[in-house]
Amino acid sequence: MKKSSIFLILILALLASVSIYFYKTKNNSTTLDKEASNFRYKDTAQIDKIFLADKDGKSLTLEKINGVWMLNNTYKARPDIMETILRTIANVEIKSPVSKQGKENVIKLMSSKSIKVEIYSQGDKIKQYYVGHTTQDHLGTYMLLTNLETNQNYEEPFITHIPGFDGFLNTRYVTDELEWRDRLVLAIRPPQIKYIKMDFHEIPDSSYVIDLISMQRFSLKSLNGKAIPFDEHKIKQFIAYFLNVNCETVLDQKSALADSISKQALPFATITITDRNQKEQSVSLYHKKATMKKNVEYGVDYKYDPDRLYVKYNNNQAFGIGQFYVFGKMLQTYAYFLPNK
Repeated sequence: MKKSSIFLILILALLASVSIYFYKTKNNSTTLDKEASNFRYKDTAQIDKIFLADKDGKSLTLEKINGVWMLNNTYKARPDIMETILRTIANVEIKSPVSKQGKENVIKLMSSKSIKVEIYSQGDKIKQYYVGHTTQDHLGTYMLLTNLETNQNYEEPFITHIPGFDGFLNTRYVTDELEWRDRLVLAIRPPQIKYIKMDFHEIPDSSYVIDLISMQRFSLKSLNGKAIPFDEHKIKQFIAYFLNVNCETVLDQKSALADSISKQALPFATITITDRNQKEQSVSLYHKKATMKKNVEYGVDYKYDPDRLYVKYNNNQAFGIGQFYVFGKMLQTYAYFLPNK
């Protein structure tokens, strides 16, 4: 065989070896990139626990117990924010990789400010990643995935988003317990109600009790037992107001503000609902002082805030801020129910 032919064969063999090497390397790299960017978990119905922790030491656990999402095994979690985080987990996708020039800076920032996310199903951790800061255009969020087999973070962070949503995602992974607390104050179906007692402490003569003898028969009496004539349609409408009542903001019961509310002599009104099993729920409503800014805005010298009030509920175990838009319709004196002349 000629030397030239042997040389040609050696060259071809070398090229083939190099091609095979780069092919395998590329495939390994592609597989690794795919694993390192797989943040999404579509089957959220299988998720029963989520742990969130930030770099400031705040953390919380969301766990599905008997079909209900609970916060730190104590409070019900807000259904709306729970739905948002599950939808985010199911739909988050890679928008683009981080450039080589920006990678070091991104990792440095995430090491000092990011939120750790752990997702579980039936006791097994099925996903873990870190949610970092937003991109300069506020249309992407930096994230870094953890390899669960090695418990080490992948080296490559990514810019993530949800297709069709123009915004960032890190605000959906909040670690503030109060943001996660359910804001439901009252949720009782009319057939479950036996009595509604409205106690107006500032105008006691306007207080009353409604007795739901049945859904078609009612009685209305003053607190001293005097019968009061009423319009049946107004009673039915009023009862429906208690079906779904939420406060606007939950307050920390250990805060100075909650302590100040508790030390007020009396609420201006107390609502007591008794169900047909004789179980009571009480809600106390307190005035919120008006601010100078609010008075200037309305051009009226209000003593109390005309838009908001303080709420003590869950049988005095929780505090919140409510809107008169929500609670005002329940604050009817007995005169509201009197038949039209």
